[in-house]
Amino acid sequence: MASKKLHRAAAGSDDELQVDMSPMIDMVFLLLIFFIVASTVIVVKQDPEVKPPVAKYSKKAKDGKGRIVINVRQDGTFLAETATLTFDDSEDIQKYVKERKAIEEGKGLVPVIHLRGDQGVPFKYVRKVIRAAAIAGVDNVIFSVYGFEN
Repeated sequence: MASKKLHRAAAGSDDELQVDMSPMIDMVFLLLIFFIVASTVIVVKQDPEVKPPVAKYSKKAKDGKGRIVINVRQDGTFLAETATLTFDDSEDIQKYVKERKAIEEGKGLVPVIHLRGDQGVPFKYVRKVIRAAAIAGVDNVIFSVYGFEN
């Protein structure tokens, strides 16, 4: 009797078994969305008028988080990363760095000055930014340069 039921079940349909792929596709999309949301994008807006110098032994920074970007043009003008905020003197730079430092520390990051100086800028302007940042409490400075091609 059991064999008749078994024969009927086996002979019932000639269709091949297929695996339903929709749960697998759903899982792939969920993972993709998770990684897109969990990742952070770090974009440094560059002032097109600032042409950094070329350095033979430059190294690429490992971490781009916590950067406070200040551009120094050849004529001695200082601009923030967005290039819409211009600094007139050291006090403006100090104020900006203090504000950005508070924001970065609020995120749990260590603030770092990312100094983008033009290749022809005199050091006295660079020194002004470094001193103002040190007074504001940020003593770590990264200089932006182009890498040297062999």
